Amino acid sequence: MQQLNEGYLRQNGWTDKEILPEKVMQFGEGNFLRGFVDWMINKLNKEGKLGGSVVVIQPIENGLIDTLNRQDGLYTLIMRGIENGDLKSQHEIISVISRGINPYTDYEAYIQCAHNPDLRVIISNTTEAGITYFAGDTLDAKPQKSFPAKLTAFLYERYRHFDGDKTKGFIIIPCELIDKNADRLKEIVLQYAKEWKCGEDFAEWVVKANVFANSLVDRIVTGYPKDEIEALTSEFGYTDDLVDTCELFHLWGIEADEKVAKELPFADVGLNVIWTDDLAPYKTRKVRVLNGAHTMTVLAAYLYGKDTVKECMDDETMHAYVKKGILEEVIPTLDLPKDMLVDYAQAVFERFSNPFIKHYLLSISLNSMSKFRTRVLPSLLQYVERFGDVPKVLSFSMAAMLAFYQGDRIVGDALIGMRGKQEYRIVDDLDNLKMMKSLWMECDGTQPAIEKLTANVLGRADMWGEDLTQVPKLCEKVSEYLFTIKTDGIEAAIKSVL
Repeated sequence: MQQLNEGYLRQNGWTDKEILPEKVMQFGEGNFLRGFVDWMINKLNKEGKLGGSVVVIQPIENGLIDTLNRQDGLYTLIMRGIENGDLKSQHEIISVISRGINPYTDYEAYIQCAHNPDLRVIISNTTEAGITYFAGDTLDAKPQKSFPAKLTAFLYERYRHFDGDKTKGFIIIPCELIDKNADRLKEIVLQYAKEWKCGEDFAEWVVKANVFANSLVDRIVTGYPKDEIEALTSEFGYTDDLVDTCELFHLWGIEADEKVAKELPFADVGLNVIWTDDLAPYKTRKVRVLNGAHTMTVLAAYLYGKDTVKECMDDETMHAYVKKGILEEVIPTLDLPKDMLVDYAQAVFERFSNPFIKHYLLSISLNSMSKFRTRVLPSLLQYVERFGDVPKVLSFSMAAMLAFYQGDRIVGDALIGMRGKQEYRIVDDLDNLKMMKSLWMECDGTQPAIEKLTANVLGRADMWGEDLTQVPKLCEKVSEYLFTIKTDGIEAAIKSVL
């Protein structure tokens, strides 16, 4: 069967891949950017709103650039899930990538891109660890080790080639999952510029000629469907080594002004891209609703006998638990318009029900204590402040966390818990695991012992940022739920909060 490339398109009566000027440089050739940003830019081109292609830079030594070039930048994207209650699946060939460059084997091709006057946008997704400072990087290295150092060298080449022309700057939009990702990237670029003695004029050009736009991305990209590839290859009629899969939902929040939005008119072609001067409310919405729903649910659901997020949504009790927690306890603590919050929550429920995504609860359970502090605790405390009472589901989820963290031995980096006769691994900070093991070893299961254990954990200001035993009625409510879990069983305990 023939490989997907330009030759395949010609032989099957398709129009040739359009030759477009390279207007976008992308650091990262992985599944996420191909299933998110490249799909959006492809849509802009289809609607005649951009007229530019993407040149992809491989940010680390080993990657997919050779495969990408072998397929002439072409790949198939499959999008599937539930939308407005209906199961949908669609696929298309994405043709926006002009070429891929590996700077580890062809640094000159990479740096020459700085001379292209059409180049205007820089996108990146180099993992959360990608936007970091590496002390050993130098301007003379070919290439530099870190992504910010590579970018600094590229910007310096641009600056010198165009004699500091402030019209030749870039719109730089990082997609790495860290807070204020563009601000952090700019900070490191300026640090390298100073260390490398590139001059104050260059530093001024970096700040004034370029837009560093913080961004928030939201789409589950599940990548290469290895379990389905034989059937898909037969269906498509060609071999594609870069098939990518994702959900239907997408959201991209970008902190930038209207001028930037006009250059990248995603909203004009129906894409869910929000341009704003403050991403904070949208980040809070995602953390509290999407991530919070995971964290408040998965530990209770696992003890209840479920293994995946979809199994939770298919179960009447767990489904009611998730909806009650989000709609009645989390959303009332947020400051965005209620209809916007409810619509987002309904989309989250559909995403959790997606039959094409198998999201294991134990995978989500990693480091649940720190996740609880950032994702659930702020909603819980805000609820107490606004309504003068302890929210049922959110406080129950804390009790479920304490129950989930019951184990009698530590093996490697995990505390070993038991669900019936089945062992499971509890992975978290080792000090947290040792603390929970010790507290449960001392607990005889009586109500006073459960109350003592709960107070010990909630009183850890170093863990939660404050002493939670001082929150009115919280310790009492959590210990009450934990005692019910241990005496009546998890199913009865969950139903008691509905």
